[in-house]
Amino acid sequence: MSHTVLFDPSTLKFNEAGLVPAIAQDEHTGEVLMMAWMNAESIAQTLETGRVTYWSRSRQAFWIKGESSGHVQELVDFRVDCDRDCLLVVVNQTGPACHTNRRSCFYTAIRDGEEVELMSPME
Repeated sequence: MSHTVLFDPSTLKFNEAGLVPAIAQDEHTGEVLMMAWMNAESIAQTLETGRVTYWSRSRQAFWIKGESSGHVQELVDFRVDCDRDCLLVVVNQTGPACHTNRRSCFYTAIRDGEEVELMSPME
């Protein structure tokens, strides 16, 4: 049975830098694409615009996914985990999600103690 309440971002458990991890998942395949950070304002922008917006720790600036690369993440669903300390953004991904030009940032696996590359960069 579903229960609805008005979403209040202040109820999320942000870290000491005011950030919460956000995992991006492809709507169609269920594939985990990437993990990045969001703050209260990037969450608000994402929910308002439907374009997934993260907080770049290295640039100390908002990062609208695909703004410069064209590899846009269109928001389909925005979910909060049970501890309220992690987000799941279900997206329609255009092109690769990873800055290495791969479909997913999770392209390396550890198998029998060795790192194995699971996918090559997209053409």
